[in-house]
Amino acid sequence: MALLELQELTKAYQRGGRSFNAVNRASLSVEPGDFISIIGRSGSGKTTLLNMGAGLLRPSAGTVLFEEKDIHRLNDKEISLLRNEKIGYVPQGQSLLSNFTVFDNLCIPWFLFKREGDVEGRAFILLEKVGISHLAASYPRELSGGEMRRAAIARALINEPRILIADEPTGDLDAKTTTEIMDLFSHIAREGTAVLIVTHELDTLDYGNKTYAMDAGNLLPHTA
Repeated sequence: MALLELQELTKAYQRGGRSFNAVNRASLSVEPGDFISIIGRSGSGKTTLLNMGAGLLRPSAGTVLFEEKDIHRLNDKEISLLRNEKIGYVPQGQSLLSNFTVFDNLCIPWFLFKREGDVEGRAFILLEKVGISHLAASYPRELSGGEMRRAAIARALINEPRILIADEPTGDLDAKTTTEIMDLFSHIAREGTAVLIVTHELDTLDYGNKTYAMDAGNLLPHTA
């Protein structure tokens, strides 16, 4: 059974009195443990596709199935709970809350819905996993770009999601940090959490088990 199934997704927008498709009938199947990369130029529709797959944006046409459930038939509270529990999302750029420490940023998703467990223990385990446990009490302004990205990834994993979705996770990082982040994603996928990323960087494609290319809203399997 596919974990996430995108079926013929289309997102249409109006511009200058004319309609255009940012995403055009895109289909994609993600299995548990997959590590999937989507490449393409800026403006090709990659982020729009991710946002529809994560339930953040409603498609103009098509279906998003998560564990065989059509997520866009859920009400706002139901879809928010699904994202909080099962979908970890790492957006482009800096997304940490500046007035909270790294540790507190990690814990925020845990407290959005009532749940039981040792969030402090899990947060420290994740900080160890991403290599920044020594920065738990630091604020985002004190972190490098790579450290902030690691913290955002750890935050996305705090509720043990079934899938981690990341939008250009290495776009502003140096080569060494990029390798470290991609190694981390590989480890996450091997542990059973599906990973779906979009990227411009062709030298990262060997880390995944499936690659797709997006061009003018069209998604196709990538061939080297």
